Amino acid sequence: MSITLVPNGSLTTPHGFQAGAVLAGLKSPGEGVLDMALLVASRSCAGAGVFTRNRIVAAPVVISREHLHAVRPRAVVVNSGTANSVVGEQGFTDAREMTRLAAEKLGIQPEEVLVCSTGVIGVELPMGIVRHGIRDIALGDNGHDFARAIMTTDTHPKETVVSTRIGRRDVIVAGAAKGAGMIHPDMATMLAFLTTDADVDPACLQRVLTTAVDASLNMVTIDGDNSTNDTVLVLASGEAGNPTITDGEAEAALQEAVSHVCTTLAKEIARDGEGATKLIEVRVEGARTLQDARLAARTVAGSILLKAAVYGNDPNWGRAIAALGRSGAAFDQSKLVLYINDICVLDGGAPIPFFKEAAIATMRQAEVGFVLRLGLGDESATAWSCDLTEEYVRINSAYTT
Repeated sequence: MSITLVPNGSLTTPHGFQAGAVLAGLKSPGEGVLDMALLVASRSCAGAGVFTRNRIVAAPVVISREHLHAVRPRAVVVNSGTANSVVGEQGFTDAREMTRLAAEKLGIQPEEVLVCSTGVIGVELPMGIVRHGIRDIALGDNGHDFARAIMTTDTHPKETVVSTRIGRRDVIVAGAAKGAGMIHPDMATMLAFLTTDADVDPACLQRVLTTAVDASLNMVTIDGDNSTNDTVLVLASGEAGNPTITDGEAEAALQEAVSHVCTTLAKEIARDGEGATKLIEVRVEGARTLQDARLAARTVAGSILLKAAVYGNDPNWGRAIAALGRSGAAFDQSKLVLYINDICVLDGGAPIPFFKEAAIATMRQAEVGFVLRLGLGDESATAWSCDLTEEYVRINSAYTT
């Protein structure tokens, strides 16, 4: 099986999808600023979702879960600038109205519309603005506009598209995501949307999405916080004409494509973390269990001290080992091996002499990798993060002021 990157693709590249976006007024005007978006399929889709595990759950998450379980979805309506979270019963009323307005525009049922919001928590949606925004959205081949409209503190849109061969048919999988802060594992970690023209059974699609997210978007940490709105959705139009995917080799091929899209988006989110200047990749090898590998990788990647050291080009490898020690993952200290990029700094649990200036130089690169070998088994996992800079503090010290 192989996948091919589709250059300059968007959520509307798979057959059967249209999108559009406008600046309704939820965010301040600026070059290229958009804040309301709509994605619609030409017919009812197989759908799947992964949602926040925060115990404080925004109204749009509750409504989207309900709709996804009730019927086959057809559309997604999204706003940025306001999260519609922790505003009481009004939040549910407004989320439902967003689905109703989108449904009226599209000539479908409200239950066929999924809804997402992102932005400041504790602020009611200005529904007058939202109503006009939804009505003003022009649909077409506007997937790139959709990706821009969902951004908050992101510095650029995050999109990727691939194709693969399933049952003598070319199948396309596209993804777009937003996320730069309030990003941490064990949830869906942002807003992300995938489209595909594959014909796939909904239960199979849910398995594929969950597997992909667990190994990618759930392995990103920016700041140790998770949001109340985090959602990953995938819609499958079925217009590729392949035999319906239920399991077996066809599911494996779709899994490869969806996982590739999710991993690409995960790395782009980490690379664009608030104030970030570098991408951090932590790979743990030789763990006893997959759970241990993921736990160790996420803990090391999320270490505030490690993130600060990467920002300062400081090869203080003890911070990675200390984070491993508190991760809860099983290891034998006498077997530990640690690399910073290609430089071995620890072997058999003991320091290895290395040229400090060479290590400093390698840490000046845009991507800094740590490889931890535990020597206990065959499981591995990778987590992504970014360096911690003064700019992160500036952004989050004045987010609402």
